[in-house]
Amino acid sequence: MTSNILPLPTRRTAAHPTADGRRERSRTSRSRIIAAMLELVAKGDFSPSAARVADKAGVGLRTVFRHFDDMDSLHREISETIAAQIQPIVTRPFVGANWRERLMELAARRADYFEATLPHRISANLRRHQSAFLMAQYNRLIRSERQAVEEVLPPALLADRVLLESVHVALSFQCWRVLRHDQQLPAKDAGAVVRNMLLALIATHAPDADVPVI
Repeated sequence: MTSNILPLPTRRTAAHPTADGRRERSRTSRSRIIAAMLELVAKGDFSPSAARVADKAGVGLRTVFRHFDDMDSLHREISETIAAQIQPIVTRPFVGANWRERLMELAARRADYFEATLPHRISANLRRHQSAFLMAQYNRLIRSERQAVEEVLPPALLADRVLLESVHVALSFQCWRVLRHDQQLPAKDAGAVVRNMLLALIATHAPDADVPVI
């Protein structure tokens, strides 16, 4: 009577390949969806629909929403992927001996950072007014970028509100987008423009601003 019952280890062994296969297909589908979204945005489709992403990934629309509850969830995943890629740029230590040198380093770092994220940030900006997640992310990013600038500048310059805000504009993503897209400058020339703006701005400041950053 018991001879018709499969031994328990045999059942588990038989079930594992199927379960593992499903998990692997699921991981593959998710990766293809993320890769499709990244590729579409990188090629200028800044606000692709779920159907467009599904078509590019070679999966069904239902598969997209099986992995992601909505497009916000997909944007969240994309943001995390990009954040991991640019982390080495953002956290690179400064080597300049004083605040002026560090400001120029920051300008070069921003050029690398903005260039690496240009299409994806444009995409997020287009959608942020319809997305609570993207709007919150935008506000956090702006605060973080302002803080990074203000940690480099000396107290005397921080006290000059107009000059401070001018520096923020020169180092902003909006400025970089205008230079690269509207004025169609190559990245190298856009970086040179930003440096020239910063040098002109800080040249007008009082000499007592030349206090080294500790």
